[in-house]
Amino acid sequence: MANQNHYDVLIIGAGPIGMACAIEAQKANLSYVIIEKGALVNSLFNYPVFMTFFSTSQKLEIGGVPFVTISPKPNRNEAVEYYRRVAEKFDLNIHLFERVQQVVKNDQDLFGINTSKTNYTADHVIVATGFYDVPLLMGVPGEDLPKVTHYYKDPHLYAFQNVVVVGANNSGVDAALETYRKGAKVTMVVRSGDLGPHVKYWVRPDIQNRIKEGEIKAFFNSELVEIRDGEVEIKTPDGIKTIPNDFVIAMTGYQPDFSMLRKFGIDLPESLCPVYNEETMETNVKGLYLAGVVCGGLDTHKLFIENSRVHAEMIVKDIVG
Repeated sequence: MANQNHYDVLIIGAGPIGMACAIEAQKANLSYVIIEKGALVNSLFNYPVFMTFFSTSQKLEIGGVPFVTISPKPNRNEAVEYYRRVAEKFDLNIHLFERVQQVVKNDQDLFGINTSKTNYTADHVIVATGFYDVPLLMGVPGEDLPKVTHYYKDPHLYAFQNVVVVGANNSGVDAALETYRKGAKVTMVVRSGDLGPHVKYWVRPDIQNRIKEGEIKAFFNSELVEIRDGEVEIKTPDGIKTIPNDFVIAMTGYQPDFSMLRKFGIDLPESLCPVYNEETMETNVKGLYLAGVVCGGLDTHKLFIENSRVHAEMIVKDIVG
């Protein structure tokens, strides 16, 4: 009797790239399943509610399904809806709210996959887990207080509050502008001497003008050194400043789950950029592939949905030989 839980391909992660891999597997008549620890496109679901993508809708398309939006650049809500419709159109085999705990190769050269709900075997495994799971911590006293978040969602929560935003890349700039417009008194703490180089070109003049007018206070070449219940301490070029504070939004960036990759047997050199074949996306573990932004290691600005969609075709092409 055939094993009901055996697949040609098991995909970890139901983000856009994991879904693209499933669509390619389906086209190649391979049996597959996607295992996702959270909701469908979980990372996008956790993006700020009013976020606008840098990419145009056309560049976010998967499976040849048109992504039609009124504005050239879609927002988070449109993207979540688009990918849900794609999952419906292809009737993708996705198991949501199920966490992969271990992937090991057995004596028969099959992968044994253990999850929070059951066990699977597969001939091939694709890791498409993105990088949004593990925030880069500041490592300062008080970072574990309830008023500190590494995931910013909705500006209304911060209305009329003293808010510190750490970081000046897209997520930090968006958080600062949106909370300021809901009446928050916003202070930005920026480690470097300027705004991040990747800040969206249509947002940059807005934040520059708010800082210039003094509507948003910005400490450059500075860092947060302590967080307390009603205040924070900031180390600035002019010495330590203590300011009143209700919330800290730490937009310090994210990284792939390196401990999970190591657990699966994937080589991670000192650079923390996982080892894989750039033509096939196969790792040092035969039959185990990487797809999407997880391939970039700590350099999370290198790969996006638009330039890693091709990984799906490369992997399935290699699998079918």
